[in-house]
Amino acid sequence: MPLPMGVVDKVNVEMDTRLNHRFMDLRKPEIKAIFELKSLMFGLIAEACRENGFVQVSTPKINSSGAEGGATLFKVDYFGREAYLAQSPQLYKQILMSTGLDRVYEISPAFRAENSNTNRHVTEFVSFDGEMSWISSEEDVMSMIENIVDFVLRGIKDRGAEQLAALGKDINIPALPYPRLTYEECLEIVREGGLDIKDGEDLGTEGEKIVGDRMSSKGFDLYFICEYPEDAKPFYIMEKDGTSYSYSFDLDYRGQEISSGGQREHRIDRLIERMEKKGLDPKDFEFYLEAFRYGMPSHGGWGIGTERLLVKMLDLPNIREAILFPRDVSRLSP
Repeated sequence: MPLPMGVVDKVNVEMDTRLNHRFMDLRKPEIKAIFELKSLMFGLIAEACRENGFVQVSTPKINSSGAEGGATLFKVDYFGREAYLAQSPQLYKQILMSTGLDRVYEISPAFRAENSNTNRHVTEFVSFDGEMSWISSEEDVMSMIENIVDFVLRGIKDRGAEQLAALGKDINIPALPYPRLTYEECLEIVREGGLDIKDGEDLGTEGEKIVGDRMSSKGFDLYFICEYPEDAKPFYIMEKDGTSYSYSFDLDYRGQEISSGGQREHRIDRLIERMEKKGLDPKDFEFYLEAFRYGMPSHGGWGIGTERLLVKMLDLPNIREAILFPRDVSRLSP
């Protein structure tokens, strides 16, 4: 019987054919190497978190409400009740900040019902989330992220040398600290690049790429974009008093967002105000608000798309290259 695709030859095979026969695709040394490096990456993340005093946790993936609301939730029938697949562990991470577990992290699946058919979007991905209490500002969170990412990059370069050789790749290690750009500075860069974006609008894929090209020309692969408009961020992000901005950030890697985070609103009165401002009913989040009623320390955190990180690290053309059995708008099997 003829093989559905070549294993040892160098003939290019369509992505769909490869994914339909992933068991055979993985016999190629360079494809296998990607997933060996992904496994190494998860181990390095865990190692870096342990060294920084984080406790690994697991939170529910079937929830009564979404962390961010909106149309990106997958609805499921939970014994006759309406429930949703988790967009992120955000609300549970924050609840844990009131328990004495001052630093927690989780590496787990997340689900986004985004009807996007691009080389960077999938509906199921693995997210690396962290939350830390007693912070002075979002700068504490950014410093933690860049130290963990730096540890991962150095570990991949050192311990993954054999796999990198199979892929013909090398890992660039950017200097610390990573540059910080404000949203307003990025708007100027994007407009100079010929894209008309109004104040408060999302930079979008094209805008991120323009900023990435500018930063690459200056020798920066990784950089933070800070102080987004509060309008563009979820209810749990802290507003910057007296302004329309927020204590938030994204971490971008050569023109693509790989992480989002910031300082959270820990004052319950302000938190409820933020919910109502976003059109959410606080009664739907009572299980979450309860933890804030008895004292909540200042805290902040992040979420990193692990496949996006791996894709940019290895300069892969499509996020599906970094997922064994991808789920997207058109793919539900194998």
